[in-house]
Amino acid sequence: MPKTWILEAVIDEGRRLRNWGRWGAEDQIGTLNFITPAKIKQGAALVRQGKIISCTLPYDRKGPQMGGGRRFNPMLQMIATGTDVAASAAENPYGLGFADDMIIMPLQAGTQWDGFGHCFVEGKMYNGREMRLVTSQGARENGIEHVADKVTTRGVLLDIPRLKGLDWLEPGTPVMVADLEAALAKDGISVGSGDALLVRTGHMALCRSRGSWAGYAGGDAPGLSLETAAWLHERELAAVATDTWGMEVRPNETPDLFQPLHRLLIPNMGLLVGEIFDLDPLAADCASDGVYEFFFVAPPLPFTGAVGSPLNAYAIK
Repeated sequence: MPKTWILEAVIDEGRRLRNWGRWGAEDQIGTLNFITPAKIKQGAALVRQGKIISCTLPYDRKGPQMGGGRRFNPMLQMIATGTDVAASAAENPYGLGFADDMIIMPLQAGTQWDGFGHCFVEGKMYNGREMRLVTSQGARENGIEHVADKVTTRGVLLDIPRLKGLDWLEPGTPVMVADLEAALAKDGISVGSGDALLVRTGHMALCRSRGSWAGYAGGDAPGLSLETAAWLHERELAAVATDTWGMEVRPNETPDLFQPLHRLLIPNMGLLVGEIFDLDPLAADCASDGVYEFFFVAPPLPFTGAVGSPLNAYAIK
């Protein structure tokens, strides 16, 4: 079982890892500052095969949200259709017609980035900004639009089930620092400043084996342990993402605090956090060619004032 942390220890750890002011009082991109032009060139140099592997679930009604809480699966709504055009064909002798559509969805319903206005600590969001700046009109500061052109870098996949000879980690299993370091050693790679770290737990593989998303959104899950926060901070990673609903291990390692690792990473460190990434196809490809690093391109959509965003994430080899 995970170590149990007390609230005071989490608060102290958050303050110790805090990046407020590190890149100036006006900064709104946090650890994405670590993605330099040299880092982008390093990532681009990893493209050798011209192969693109998606890390994004389809945005549709078959997604992982089961209808509880504030989130639901995306709903495609047609505004104009081919049947509409066919019905009015007599009024259009030139045979030209159009279809149009719209989408209705919470921005964090599927594969998504948590923005820096998503999580608050001690009444503040990242870089010490007041949480009241996030209103019914959106985030007046720390909106997701500020990072929309920043998530292009070297990516590294750590496949923890493969490391342990498993198809998936059981719900409630913490991914510890020792697991991350063992996976790096096994694959002969490293992670450092400006990299994006993708951690596969196999939770989607478990759901697929059952033929159901039941329990995925909001339920028990494998995930990163609280102890990994300092490790991520020390390595100056730009972003971290997993294949789970909430990124961190659930049940949480704190009896009196919901999603404590979010508290450390998002408002304190300003680390970009990704959830619900489909890492199974990438893991299969990495296992087949032995290459666990790639050019990672995963920009959020620039919804002004949004506190999270869907995306179309690619690992390019």
